[in-house]
Parts: sequence; structure tokens; C-alpha cells
Amino acid sequence: MNQPMRIGMVCYPTYGGSGVVATELGKALADRGHQVHFVSNSLPARLDVFRENLYFHEVSMVHYPLFEHSPYVLALTGKLVEVVREQKLDLLHVHYAIPHATAAHLAREILAGQGIRVKVITTLHGTDITLVGKDPNYAPVVSFAIQQSDAVTAVSDFLRDETHRYFDCRKKVITVPNFVDLHRFTPSVRPGLRERFCPAGHRLLIHVSNFRRVKRIDRVVEWFHRISDQVPSSLLMVGDGPELPRAEQSVREGGLTGKVHFIGRQDPVESLLGVSDLLLLPSETESFGLAALEAMACGVPVMSSDAGGLPELIEDGRCGILVPENGQEQGIQKAVALLSNAAMLEQFRQASIRRASDFSLDRVLPLYEALYRKVLEEDNR
Repeated sequence: MNQPMRIGMVCYPTYGGSGVVATELGKALADRGHQVHFVSNSLPARLDVFRENLYFHEVSMVHYPLFEHSPYVLALTGKLVEVVREQKLDLLHVHYAIPHATAAHLAREILAGQGIRVKVITTLHGTDITLVGKDPNYAPVVSFAIQQSDAVTAVSDFLRDETHRYFDCRKKVITVPNFVDLHRFTPSVRPGLRERFCPAGHRLLIHVSNFRRVKRIDRVVEWFHRISDQVPSSLLMVGDGPELPRAEQSVREGGLTGKVHFIGRQDPVESLLGVSDLLLLPSETESFGLAALEAMACGVPVMSSDAGGLPELIEDGRCGILVPENGQEQGIQKAVALLSNAAMLEQFRQASIRRASDFSLDRVLPLYEALYRKVLEEDNR
């Protein structure tokens, strides 16, 4: 029998996909008997229930007048050194190349000077490669962090290929896709919930995100406006972020007040997905599209942009609608046809559930466990 591992999990504590994936992975590993220590500057969004084998270590920020901005990388490095040493961790699994992989490398170098060795696995989630990583100011740091990791994973083939394309990446990047817990995200309808947002006979559309510019919140409103002109509909806007004020203004100016409901961050979100008919996800790019996967697991088809890793998840015309940049009108008409045909919508719902099962936690978790053990069995650096 394989021995339990001691794992450090480093992630952003935010509502976005990377923090969700890291948290759900850590909880699943803890359930399998591994000891998992989260290290972040605040409690991750979904790390809200005490579990055996699960621990949280907060990175404390000290503000000095000398620094215009607090040096988070250094504070994180110091905390990683402390946690690895005190908890005798076998490896660090860091989510995002910068700043987390950079801090992990610094911590490993400090620990090596104390005779302590720890492995580092980096998971790339998207903007650390497709946005921040392309900035000339950060590209050398991202490249270095990747090369110094003992193993590197990406959440989609798209992101893996982008990494090799933009970086002198001698390190092999392995695709380990995002996943969904099918015990939690499952087709179910909470009585009375749909009626709070949607009149009888209307379709209920939904958008879930962190409301950043890359999510194209303005296009969410535009798509809904054009669909609702032809199919009586309501829209749930779930989440919060910098684009929220613009979205609210667009709704007012478009005369959609009363049809669009801004309900902020909601966790758990599966009950809202369970009463919805279509998820709108017109992102400029998505490395994978975790929100789409969670919706599909709940039996909700997805209308998304044909960008990034989304085509690896969504089967166009079977469980969703992929909309190319030059095909907005065709995409709208496909959505109208789908929402107007109850039998077709049910077929899409069932296809979405089947497709989501390909990305179940039970399938993906062993991939991470196998990678951890492979790295630990390799000769120490």
C-alpha cells in the first residue's frame, strides 16, 4: 500500500478557477489519507469545512514605510520555509507560475542550505502564461519558474501548447485537465428557487465568473438581450469583480432591469446551476472553463466563445454552442432554436452530463497522485 504523502498546496484564495481547483484537489487528497497544508494570504473560497488531514497556514503581511507595496513573494517564501520545515512536507504543489512557483523555488533553495529537500510541482492555469507571462517584464521569471519545477502541468492541451510556444521550455508540460466532483455537481432542482428569478414559461440563463475584462461581461449582456428579444428569458449574473458596474449600467441602458438579477458571489453555486437552462460564457480566452464543466455536470448546456481550451470540453451541437468571433449572429440563432425546443434542450442536457463525466474528480485525482509519486521517486535534485 502506498504511504500517505505530506503536501503543501499554494494557491490564490479567490473565487476564480485556479483557487477552486486547488482547494477541491486538496480536499480530495485529504479524504484519501494524505496530509494537505494550504498556504495562502487568506482562507481559500471553498476551504470552509473542517476535514481530517487538512490544514491552513496564513501568509502574514507586514507593512513597512520603506515599501510602497508589501513584498508578498518574500512573505510567502518565508511561510513556505516554515511550513515545509515544521510539517516535514514531501512536496509543494503551487498553482500559477508567478508568484507561487517563484516563491517555492526560493524556499527550496533556503531549505537546501539547511539540509532539507522538497519537490515542487507547478500547475499552470492560464493568465500566468497567456497574459502576464507574455509581458517582457515577467517572461524571464515565468520561464525560470517553469524550468526549476520538478514537474509542470497545464489544465488543457491549449495551455500546454501555448506554454511551449511562448517560452524556451525544455521542461515537458503535462496536461492534467480540470475536474468536477460529480457527487456535488449533479442534476437536481431545488424547489421554489427558479421561481424567485424566472416567471413561469420563461427560460433561465446564467453567467458565473469573477467579472474580469477577459470574461467579456458586456457580451454576456448583449447575448442575453438578443436572445430574450426572441425567447422570454431571465438572466442570473453570479459573481463579482471590476466589470460589475459596467454590466449593471448596460442592463439599465438596455431596458433589461427586472430581467437580469445580479446576486454576487454564491458558494455553493450548484443549486443555481440546477435550475438554469443555459450558461453564457463569451470569454476572450479560457484555458479550460471550469464554470462550463460545473454547469454541464448539473445538466446545463453552455454557449461559449470558440476560444482557448473550451473546444476541448464543449462538443459543439451536442452539449453546447461554440461561437466563433465572426459568427455572433449564427450563435444567437442557435441559442434561440435550442431554448425554443424542449426536446432538443433535454438532449443537450443529457449530453452535457455525459461529457462532464469524462472530467470527474475520480478520474483526474489519480493522475495527480501518480505524478506526485513519480516526482518523489526521482533522484533528489
